[in-house]
Amino acid sequence: MSSERLIYLPLGGAGEIGMNAYVYGYGEPGKERLILVDLGVAFPDMDSTPGVDLIMPDISWLAERADQLEGIFITHAHEDHIGAVAHLYNRLNVPVYARAFTANIARRKMEEQGHDPEAVVTISPWPEVTKLGPFTVGAVPISHSIPESGGLVIDSPAGRVIHTGDFKLDANPIVGEAFDPDLWAEISKDGVQALICDSTNVFSQHAGRSESELGDNITKLISEASGMVAATTFASNVARVKTLAEAADRAGRSIVLLGRAMRRMIEAAIETGVLTDFPKVIQPEDAGDIPRENLMLITTGSQGERRAATAQLARGKYRGMEMKEGDLFLFSSKTIPGNEKGVIWIINQFSEKGVDVVDDSSGLYHVSGHANRPDLERMHEIVKPKMLIPMHGEHRHLRQHARLGEAKGIASTVAVNGCMLDLSGDRPVNAGYVETGRTYLDGSVKIGALDGIVRDRIRMALNGHVVVTAILDEEDEPLGEPWVDLKGLPELGQSNAPLVDVMEEDLNQFMMRAGKKTLQDDDKLELELKRIARQTAQNEIGKKPEVTVVVSRMR
Repeated sequence: MSSERLIYLPLGGAGEIGMNAYVYGYGEPGKERLILVDLGVAFPDMDSTPGVDLIMPDISWLAERADQLEGIFITHAHEDHIGAVAHLYNRLNVPVYARAFTANIARRKMEEQGHDPEAVVTISPWPEVTKLGPFTVGAVPISHSIPESGGLVIDSPAGRVIHTGDFKLDANPIVGEAFDPDLWAEISKDGVQALICDSTNVFSQHAGRSESELGDNITKLISEASGMVAATTFASNVARVKTLAEAADRAGRSIVLLGRAMRRMIEAAIETGVLTDFPKVIQPEDAGDIPRENLMLITTGSQGERRAATAQLARGKYRGMEMKEGDLFLFSSKTIPGNEKGVIWIINQFSEKGVDVVDDSSGLYHVSGHANRPDLERMHEIVKPKMLIPMHGEHRHLRQHARLGEAKGIASTVAVNGCMLDLSGDRPVNAGYVETGRTYLDGSVKIGALDGIVRDRIRMALNGHVVVTAILDEEDEPLGEPWVDLKGLPELGQSNAPLVDVMEEDLNQFMMRAGKKTLQDDDKLELELKRIARQTAQNEIGKKPEVTVVVSRMR
């Protein structure tokens, strides 16, 4: 019996939506040759990750085995699948394989981070394949909310694995390839060892709708608007941007694209031949010559991002454009859980200006890019895998998807980040656990989620900060009184005296009665000064702030 095995190991994206990173390996245990599918990011929030720019998977396990890694395959150009490639590339240093549109985006990101864009290799769709070590990999076209998504066919001596990537079953996606059930049946007809499958919309009971259903509804909405119209969607949803632009064109409006990401995505789509007939657009600086009722803005920032075009329009002006009373703003997008606050703030800002806001609640102006439950079941039926491994979803999504598989007699299991599976047999077998975590891009540096930096930032935000400074002379006696600086704390406490004065008095009383051993020991002195400052703050204002102590000695 062969000692070689086929393994699957999610490092991100299993047990969460975002930050996708999936390892496949084949060989003897511990000596497997590896490939990585996707390397994406998640986005921070002010509650749990204040000040952080991006969240990426911790790839330490993979980086330690970089000499076993053959290459990275990117299924599509959404940030949660491609966003970390350039940031983490120098730890892996292997070729990156992607279809033309995705490769175009990847090269731009590599250049931004100072890497050689030629490390990105453009691959053609199935039946072209790439052979790396024991693996033969092909990208099979599948519809999604971004052009040129590719499910991956991964062949190894242990059999064929199909990794769907993100997908929907759309026969007319406007931009990009339609879902071809015959093609998927063809690649599955000789048997599929395992289907690694998108789980995002497993709780949605109705079959997914096509992008082509939206054009008439959006055209009607724009045609009936009396003032200027603006609409936001994901910049990467090139099909939706085209739907919005064509609706505006049919309504006789000039189109303005606002936001760097929006322009970049359309440029990439045109450069790679994905878009060939996009309506003419005008520059923002030329829009002033056109009556407002003849304008249509298409903007970035559908998730409430503060620096994006939508939020800037809500605050005032962006590139000379301004929303006014009687205008219409359309969210042609779904708000991702966790982003509600930012979106609601924008809606209220527009409301104060007298702008009418339309969201996706009616279902008339947005369709999801992910397969709903009936679509997932149809994919199961087409592929007929020996095993089903749900991915791309929170734990509840993975568990429900595995139940669907088991109900149809498909061996299924839940594998969250760090759970290694052996896919070599008739059922998935747990092959151990790998420590996983998160890496934060914090400004221009990368830090570990457990380094304590963000934790300290949160503590300061919640409790304020005190700096205590004490000076001692050559005899280790206090030289004057200690003083404090406060940040983020009320000036007056319960005693109606300034908090600074009360705290400095309590600290001075301690210094005057402290023993020689304490005054000579920096660690003991720091500990006591911290304790007193926090206790005084607790008594006066009901909070225990973070305290930094600076002890200076005159030698």
